[in-house]
Parts: sequence; structure tokens; C-alpha cells
Amino acid sequence: MFDLPKYGDGICLARLAELLDVLAVDRARLQRISVVVTGSNGKGSTAAFCAAVGRAYGLRTGLFTSPHLIRLNERFQVDGDDIGDDDLARLISRIETAIAKISARRGERFGGFEAMFALACLYFQERACDFAIFEAGIGGRYDPVRLVGALVTCVTSVDYEHVELLGGSLELIVSDKSDACACGGTIIYGENCLSLRPHLAEYNRYREVKTLFVRDQIAIAGESISASGQRFDFQLDGDEFRALETGLPGAFQFNNAAIAVALFLLWLRRVRPGEDAAAIETAVRGGLRAARWPGRLEVIRQHPLTVIDVGHTPDGIRRSLASLQAIHGARDWILVVGVSLDKKPEEIVGALAPSFDAILCTAAHHKGADSVQIAAAARRANPGASVESAGTIEEAVAISQRRAVAESRKIYVAGGLFLAIEYAFVARGGDARDLNFF
Repeated sequence: MFDLPKYGDGICLARLAELLDVLAVDRARLQRISVVVTGSNGKGSTAAFCAAVGRAYGLRTGLFTSPHLIRLNERFQVDGDDIGDDDLARLISRIETAIAKISARRGERFGGFEAMFALACLYFQERACDFAIFEAGIGGRYDPVRLVGALVTCVTSVDYEHVELLGGSLELIVSDKSDACACGGTIIYGENCLSLRPHLAEYNRYREVKTLFVRDQIAIAGESISASGQRFDFQLDGDEFRALETGLPGAFQFNNAAIAVALFLLWLRRVRPGEDAAAIETAVRGGLRAARWPGRLEVIRQHPLTVIDVGHTPDGIRRSLASLQAIHGARDWILVVGVSLDKKPEEIVGALAPSFDAILCTAAHHKGADSVQIAAAARRANPGASVESAGTIEEAVAISQRRAVAESRKIYVAGGLFLAIEYAFVARGGDARDLNFF
């Protein structure tokens, strides 16, 4: 897309602000129409829920997410449609020209994610979006999304990830993510942040940031989950919605859906106070039902049943596994597992292997750790399991599908985003080497 490294030189905020000015992005309007989603797990689902509610309310809605799964165009959506190739090429050219001039003047390199953030801002402005959701890349303190200046943000969850950048404790990580919120705003924290509440109360106190927590000020009750669907009750202040249905499976989606509804309600109260309560409830119900997000407990094949999950931290993986078993049962699975080079295989495999008696270890083409190393970790985590290795994702697809049919088993693909997406792409007839993940 851009001939740029993934990360630029040092901290990007000043040069990126200059880029937005050169591109004539109206930052006051950007702040007014936008919310920001940060967190360790659940960002994509939360952003998708929130965007679906905005569309259901009749707002022209922009959605900026990362990473893309198949095509880069996925990162930039308006009303659920990816940016077209012509618009993408035109905006890339315009941004590249501006970056070249600013880089020469400042003596600094931009990063690719900075350029994509600027493209999203410009595209949503050109399309006159009424509402926009920006997903953070890493953290919040120095991430490009801080320049949105959003007054309503969230931290969906917190786990140990990107510790070399965010810090080696949950307090440091959640603090970094919290800094995406502008002074005087409101941050919604997911339920696994509740134990960090005393720290966050002090961290946010003198920025006059209000904090709300799922399962505290944001109430969830009446959760039910099955293969046919799931629903829950939601309450925030005077807004109470019973038996909301979600279009995305997994018990962890109750947290994400509740955050998304709260984001939309708080943004709407701030920007459009006094809106019709019945219309809001209709949009919330319709949006949560309509939301779709690939890769989270996604069924990619029915015969044999094949489910993929892109969770990539131990906490996210454990939550997905629990939901998989609640929806599809705990027996007769083949686990296809792999871990990215920058993750800790003992933690990832250790969260999965004890629940499976048949394990196939493999490596994604993109950043995949050696399958033999993964197999050794699986045997340590579950000495009683049957553990095999497949050197490539193509072999893993062929072996797992053949075994599942012969042994009347189901297939669960988990351990990392690149593994899950490559497996699905190959299972659908594609060549995983054609994928370009940035």
C-alpha cells in the first residue's frame, strides 16, 4: 500500500498532526463524530457492533480497523462497504505526496499505520460520515488514534501484549490504552479491567475523565448462549434493553456488545441530546443482530464442522475456548494450533492443549513459529494427547479435514490471527502465500 515501514521514527503525534493539517482534515469535526476503541482483545468485534448500531440508526458510519484479514480495503469502511480500489489508489497518492514533503522538512520517517490512519480520516471526511469508529493499533498514548481527540472511548480488555512498548504490568498497559481519551471525556472499561479500578480511578482523576465499567455502572444480566443464538439484558443509567440478541457468537461478546452499545449511547447523548428513545432502542437491537466480524468463533465449514478463532492472547484464547465448548460441545475435536513468532508458545499452547485429545501443530506462512516447537509445547501441556506436526498450513488443512471426516470429529483452529485466517483461506481454495498482512 504505502512504501513505508510499519513503524516510523520515534513518536508520531507531531508529524501526523502536521499531515492531517496538510490534508485539510477538519479535526474539530473529526472529534465530534468519532469514538475510539482500544484494548487487548475484542476491539474488532466491539467496533463492528458499534458501527452496525450507527448504521441501523440511519447515520452514515465510518469504520477504521486493523489488521485486514484478506484485502487491505477492509480497513476503511463506510456503511459496511470497503473502500473501492479507485478511491484507495487516489487517496494513497495524495497522502504519499504530502508525506514526502513533510518527511523531507522534518527529517523523520512516517510509519505505514500512520498513513493508513490519515487515509481513514480523509476518506470519512470526503464521504461526510455522521459517525466514525476508530480502532487503535497498539495502546493509545502514542497511537495515531489519540489525534482523534475522542471524548468517548473504551478499553475492551487488558492482557499482556506488546509489553516492550506498553510496559510489563497490566497497570502500565491499561494506562497507555486509557490515554486515547481526551481530557473531560468518558472511558468504558471491559469487565476484565474491574480489578484495576483503584489504579484507574487515580490515573484518570486529574484529567477529569469519567470511568464506567461493564458489570458495574453498565449492567449485564440474563445471558444465554446456544448454537442457535445468544442474548442478554443491558442497562446504563435510564436506558434498559431486555433480551438483546447478538450476531456474533461467544460469551465474551456480551462484554463487547455492551461496550459498543454504551459507546453509541454516550456519543449520541453528547452530540445529539434528546433523541427519540424508541428509535434508539430499535437501532441497538437491529445493529447487534446484524453485526458480523470474521474470525471470531467463525464457522467456515459445516461438514466437517470447522471453527476458526483469531484470539491471540492467553486470556482471549481461554474465553474463546470456553464459548466454543458451550456452543458446539467439548468432545470429538481436532485442535489445529500454531503461534506467531512474537508470542510465547508455552502460554498460548498451554491455554488450549489440555482440552483436546487430538492436536495438530502447524505454522502460518506469515510469522508462524516452527511447528516442531509448537508440538513440543503441546506434549508438555497435555502428555496424554495425540500430537502431530504439519510443516505448512496447506498440509494442516488436508490432514485435519481428512481425519475429521474419517473419525467423525470437528476441527478447531486457534492460537493466532494469521494461523486462523490462512487456514480459512486455504480451506476455501485460496493460496495462503497470496495474503499480505502488513
